[in-house]
Amino acid sequence: MKAVSSSNDGSWPDVNLGKLYKVASEVALPARFLGRILNAGLVLFTNLLAAVVGSGPAGHFHLPLNALVLFGPLLSLWTSSYSIFANRNHFLYRKFLVSAWGWTFCVAGSFVVLLSYSARRSALLSLRHLARLALTGLLWWGTGRLVCLLEDAAGTCFQPVAAAAAGGGSDLAGQPLLLLQEAQSKASCLRAGQVWRGYEVSQDTLTLCLCCLLLVEEMAAFGPHVLRAEAPTGPPAGAPLRILFLLCVFLLTLWLFLLLCLLAYFPQFPAQQLGGAIAYLGWRGLYQGWYRLKPSWFCPGPPGVGLD
Repeated sequence: MKAVSSSNDGSWPDVNLGKLYKVASEVALPARFLGRILNAGLVLFTNLLAAVVGSGPAGHFHLPLNALVLFGPLLSLWTSSYSIFANRNHFLYRKFLVSAWGWTFCVAGSFVVLLSYSARRSALLSLRHLARLALTGLLWWGTGRLVCLLEDAAGTCFQPVAAAAAGGGSDLAGQPLLLLQEAQSKASCLRAGQVWRGYEVSQDTLTLCLCCLLLVEEMAAFGPHVLRAEAPTGPPAGAPLRILFLLCVFLLTLWLFLLLCLLAYFPQFPAQQLGGAIAYLGWRGLYQGWYRLKPSWFCPGPPGVGLD
């Protein structure tokens, strides 16, 4: 089979389409082989991670996480103030820490929806599993607002005073150098460059701990799904689902790293411990309490329910 193309003077040679197809096939063969190798590596790696996440030690993930929050500030004794992670303007803090819940909801939500839909092909089931993440997000948002209200009610704003304002040779030893500012919230006080004193809860620690616990709970359903996928009649576990699973693992690793940096470089005792405790209680009440009930109109059920 030939296709003839010529220039204005008709001097162009014939082009053999059969030869072009043969050359394209020879070029595509190594690409297919490489794709099969990458897919095999993806399957092997995700199966290994799924076995680790769904194992007994991962089921007690909250124990090492609690230990990290309790004893992590001790690492500040060995950290350097000149480290790049000691700068609050670091890229990881600016781009990921302030939007940790958004990243978690988007990635984990995509994983949960694709996992449930690939297993049962039911949009209603996918929405039910997605509702579990939405309810957790509602808890996170409500807890954050409540914490802000309590901080505003229990704290006080102070304005730094220059030593010269005390006059002449006044003895300022042991005297407070702050003036009380009434009727200000914590946010407005800090925006004005003033100092806030009172009970505080680290919302960064609360968010990171809750995101880590949520990711481990949701990823644990992937292991049983993989086992069912290996059966002849089981639902497939395709590359998109496995890639989303890897993204969840990456987010979990990143949140743990950021949590470790906060505890080591910016220790705030007991604000960080209070944030971790609130996250633990929220996870305990939802995933170990409410979500363990039988699925119904008021309970979305635990991760993995209805997928078999």
